[in-house]
This record gives sequence, structure tokens and C-alpha cells, in this order.
Amino acid sequence: MDRRTFNKLASLAAIGAVTEGPEAYGRSTDETAASLSKEVVLEDDQFLVAFDSGSGALTRLKRKPTGWVIERRPELGVSFRMLVPLPHQRANFVLGQKQRASSVEKVHENQVRIEWKNLTSEHGGALPITFTAVATLKNGVLSFESELQNDSPLWVETIDYPYFGDVNPPSRDEALQWEAMWYGNLENKELYPRFGNEKGYWGVRYPIKTYQSDHSLYCLIQAANQGLYVEMHDPTQPYLLEYTFEQHPGTVEQDFVPKEDEISGMIVHLEFRTCHFVFAHPNSSKKLVPVIMRGYDGDWHAGIDVYKQWRSTWFREPHIADWALDVHSWLQLQIDGAEQDFTIPYRELPKYVDECAENGVTAIQLVGWAIGGQDGGDPSLDTDPGLGTWQELHDAILHARSKGVKMILFGKPIWADMTTEWYKKELYKYAAKDPYGINYVAGGYSYTTPTQLAGINNRRRAIMDVQCQAYRDIATREFEKTVALGADGWLFDEVCHHAGVFYSFAEGRGYEPPGYIYGGDMPLAAQFRAAADKVNRDFIFAGEGPQDWLMQYYPVSYFRIGEGSRPVCRYLDSQAPLVVAVTGIDDREKLNLIFLNRYVISYEPFNFKGHVTDFPLTLAYGKKIDALRRRYREYLWDSEFRDTLGAKVTSTNGSPRHSVFVAKSGKRAVVAINLQMDKPMTVQVELPNAGKLMVVSPEQPEMQPTSGTFEIPARSAVAVLEQFG
Repeated sequence: MDRRTFNKLASLAAIGAVTEGPEAYGRSTDETAASLSKEVVLEDDQFLVAFDSGSGALTRLKRKPTGWVIERRPELGVSFRMLVPLPHQRANFVLGQKQRASSVEKVHENQVRIEWKNLTSEHGGALPITFTAVATLKNGVLSFESELQNDSPLWVETIDYPYFGDVNPPSRDEALQWEAMWYGNLENKELYPRFGNEKGYWGVRYPIKTYQSDHSLYCLIQAANQGLYVEMHDPTQPYLLEYTFEQHPGTVEQDFVPKEDEISGMIVHLEFRTCHFVFAHPNSSKKLVPVIMRGYDGDWHAGIDVYKQWRSTWFREPHIADWALDVHSWLQLQIDGAEQDFTIPYRELPKYVDECAENGVTAIQLVGWAIGGQDGGDPSLDTDPGLGTWQELHDAILHARSKGVKMILFGKPIWADMTTEWYKKELYKYAAKDPYGINYVAGGYSYTTPTQLAGINNRRRAIMDVQCQAYRDIATREFEKTVALGADGWLFDEVCHHAGVFYSFAEGRGYEPPGYIYGGDMPLAAQFRAAADKVNRDFIFAGEGPQDWLMQYYPVSYFRIGEGSRPVCRYLDSQAPLVVAVTGIDDREKLNLIFLNRYVISYEPFNFKGHVTDFPLTLAYGKKIDALRRRYREYLWDSEFRDTLGAKVTSTNGSPRHSVFVAKSGKRAVVAINLQMDKPMTVQVELPNAGKLMVVSPEQPEMQPTSGTFEIPARSAVAVLEQFG
């Protein structure tokens, strides 16, 4: 379809468009579809999805229970897109709009098979490439499976499939956003009525937003009371998948999307596609990861419930030491920084241990203990002579164990400090390489001295190729040093990312390049776990904000939160040890959020450079929270976390936050917090068919009867407990 015809169809669609209400919003869909081409339709009680019989483009998608017309205008249907670079012109695309399908066949009442052959590229002419797709609709699940046969002498780098050319909210006046997991939180970005550009700076033609599968296996396209769940249906992640939204032809002032179907003779539409970074070699074939879509009613909780259902089929529950599952708290302690200040020698650690034992703190995350200090010397996990001897650290760990305090050693095996002789002589061989054969480099951190804070002498870091077995073996030998020291566990810092590097294009490393770096994370973790199990099965594996699939190996997740954080990881797993930092001198607000979402407290005075007793106000309130959780653990610890579901909490003089817990007995608890700095809040808690209600708080732990209406002082929290009989 040429641009003139495209704009003409757009104008015709605009003339017939009605912009009042959800029904009117999709009124012309069937009429327009009939005027274009014969369609192949799949339909069940949840979806209607249609494909053009000539081009194979996806032309319509409707969610039947609610009438949400997701793909509205058939003339905007798209089939796929490929990036097939030429030797001297990388931007060579195969556009599905310019291809005709060799076959569009309804092979079953719920399945369509589409094939495209001898694809015509924009600058390289016809190419001997075949792309086959199978769309299946069964029991409300819409799946897209596809396969590439590349008989050309060129690489096929990316394939966009499925591709939606016209994604719409349920009505003109209803907002739309995407939501996905990252760093213990559920992130979200607005799609409509505003759409701000987030990628490409001024290089992209249209505003674009993307989200990668290295963060989340799913993406929610969320409206007010319903959504579309989109899933990369392979938890092993053989390659990168990118969820991409692109707003055409752009926005007007303040990033608002035009509400009309047409502006200045150009069609207004939102594209959504899943981009598979397949890097298919010349003369090769490639099966793409299936993409699954399902509709749901409700907010993000309902979308996560869909993910939880799939997750239960592949997530292997890890072994976790009993102490990490109990009510407890941590201290994070840095003993050496990035500029060799050697603040706390190994021999002085016992006094920090004793303070923790006296104040009920169970674990110490020890940072900067290895040679080079924090983020220096990586991936080495040798002790540092500037801090003392190996034996002194070993003895300090034994002392901690005698006091009931667990020592967790900080490590970072996926970087290499490029200033070290080890890197210059050996480790450079295992660094991830870009397509031009150059090692990827991360800038390093600015921490302490004026010179480093100015970014002048930062230690640059190479991103190590964890797809390479030889490097995984090196990293495992370093990890074994933490076990030999007698540590009770380790925390893999920055386990959640590889500094923006996705692939290594190096040759001769035991795999066919390029190697997807994130695909090496699980094999590396398996080697670490096997090494630890030889010595101590209870050795704790913790990580900084690991993605959900990594929690099969790193079940203790450490991260930071803010007031707007949404507890998606806690909603996924009520009992997972999720550890959250508290840094303020009187940090009641953060502690109340930790109480609200059943997180473990990590005390971090002076940005984890002080004693646990250095902020007595924070420590005292944290101890009260943990004491309350121990006393009423049936309700507040051993129960199922439901976030806000199952109770209504309101106030006439504030905006309370609340969460709901359901005990194994069926009894419920509601935690409500007042984040206002200087005003008490009167709240009303409504539980359907409630039994007798009692109220407790960290500062008033004795149960008192309540009607469900009570006052929460400023900067405080309460728990309402349901009793039977």
C-alpha cells in the first residue's frame, strides 16, 4: 500500500469516526473491514481476531466480554517487520505492509497458518527468506508462534511479530498505560492520553517507548478496569524480546496524543509490536519464542495473577535456610570504599557483630571486604591486606556465628576492573564484545574523593561474557572463596543487569555468536549453587533486585523502595525474603512501608558506613515493628499477602495506604499507614463479612477492640486483626 492510498484510507476512516463513548469508538470496524479484503477470523468467547487473507496482516482484535476494540481499523493492519542489514546499508527493512502472503490458511477452527516467501526488502531487493506464523486462539489465550528460514547470505537481526498497527484504549476518554516488573517494583508508563518519547533522542521519527524482556517476561497493557497481558512464553530467554510502542504521527503540545483519527492529513494511531532480537545467521533457520496474550478484568493484580498461573508451571522453589524465612533484620556495612580508606579492619568487625546481636539484628551484608574495596578489583574475591589477614576475617565470621549473626559477603562477578593486572593479562579475553569486535565498557562509579566524585579516576569496568563457560569457571572459583571463609551467604550485587549489554559477538567461546548475555545468568547461578551445596546447603544466595526467574537461585532479594513503589514481588510470593534498605536518621515512613508490604529491614546508617546504633530513632521503631510481627505472625508474617485486595480503607482527612493479609485459618489482617508528616488520620476499615476486629500497632501492641474506625497518628501504622468466635 503506497503512502497516498494509506492517507486516503486514513481520511475515510477519520470521516466516519465517532468520538463519543466506547461503542461509538469502534462503530465502523466491521464496515471498514468488509471494504478492504476477505478476512480469516478466529473467535471464542473472549476474543475475536482477524487476519487479511491477502497480506496476512492482523486487522482486528476485539475483547468480547467488555467490547474493547483493541485493533480497530483494518486498513492499519500490519503483519511483521524484519531488519536485514546490507553490507553497506544497515537500515534495510522488510516491511510486512509491502509483502503478499503466499498462503493464509485456517488449518483448524481455532488456528491460522500464514506464510510469506521471497521477501522484498527496501534496499536489497527480493531475498530468499521464508517467514511462517501460526496464530492460535484457544480458551481465551491468543498465541503467536513463528519460524524463520533464512536462505539468504545476510543476517536477519530482528523480527517484529506480532505487530499491531492500531492499538486503542477502550474509549477516547480512558487512559492507557503499560506496566512491567523491575527491581522489586511494578513500573508503569503512560500511553494515552499522553505519550512522551523515551528512546532514540532525536534519532527516531515517531515517539517510542520500549521495555525489554531482560527486566520482565511480561508486559501489561492496562486500561482503567481491564487489560491485555502479553508474555514472552519461555522463561529460559534464549534471546532478547522488546515490547515496543510507537505513536504515529506524533503528539501535540505537552505530549498529548491527538484525539482525532487524523491530523494535518496524517493518520493518528498507536503501534505495538514485540521485537525478537534473533540474529539469525545466513542460511539458517530459527524458531521464535511464542508470544502469548490474554485479557483480564481489573487492575494490575489481575494481570499478575495471569503471570502467577504460568509461573507456577516452571518456577522451582529454592531451598532457603530457616533463619532467612523468619522475622529478622539486616545491617549493611561497608568496611572499605572505592578509594582504599580501609575504614574498618577485619579485627574490628566483632564489635559491630556484638551490637547487632544486642539489638536483634540477624545478618550483616559486608561490603568492600575484598581486595580493591567496593567496586574495585572485581571479580576478585581475595581478602585485602589493607584490611587485615584472611584468618582475621575468617575468625570474625566465626565470632558472628557464635553470636547468632549471619555474615553475608558482597560480591560482583559479572564485571572486571580494567585497571587491574589480572584484567590486562587474562580477563580481557572473556569480556563481551560488540559487533565491531570492541570490548563493551561501563563507566564505573563515582564514590568518595573529589577526584572520583568528578568522574576523573573512576575504575572502568568490562562487562564479562557469562555465556562463556571458561569465564563462568573463573567466576565460580572466586565465589568458592566466600564459602571457604565460612560465610553464611553472599549477596550478588547488580545481579539484575549487565550495564546495558545484551549480546557478545566474540568468536571462539564455545557458542555460536552472538551470545545472549542474560542467557548465561542461570547456568552461572547453577554452578555457584552446586559449589555452595558441597559445603553448606543453607548457604544463602541473595541478589540486588534479581528478576523473578533468577529468584529460583537468588531467593533473597535486596532492593530500595519509594513511596510510589508497588509491591509486585511480594504479591507474587508472600513468603519470599525481600530485604529493603532504611537509610534515614528517623525513617519512620520507610519503615511503615516495609511493615505494610512485609519486607525485611536492612539498616544502613550513613549510607551503610555506620553502626546499627548510629540512628537510635530508626532502630527503635524498626525493633517495635519486628516485635509486633513476631507476636502476631499468624496474621502479619505467615499469611498470604493480598496487597489492597479484599478490604476498603478510607479517610476523610488523608490518603491512607493499606494492605491485606489472609492467615492460613482464613482470618484476615489489614495494615494501614499514615504517611502524613504532622497530621493524624481517621480511617475506616471495611472487611466483607468480618468477624470481631481488634487493633494493634508497633507502639501499642496490646489488642484493643475496634468498630473499624480509628485514628492513626502522623507517621504511624496500625494493624486490624480479625478474630472468630
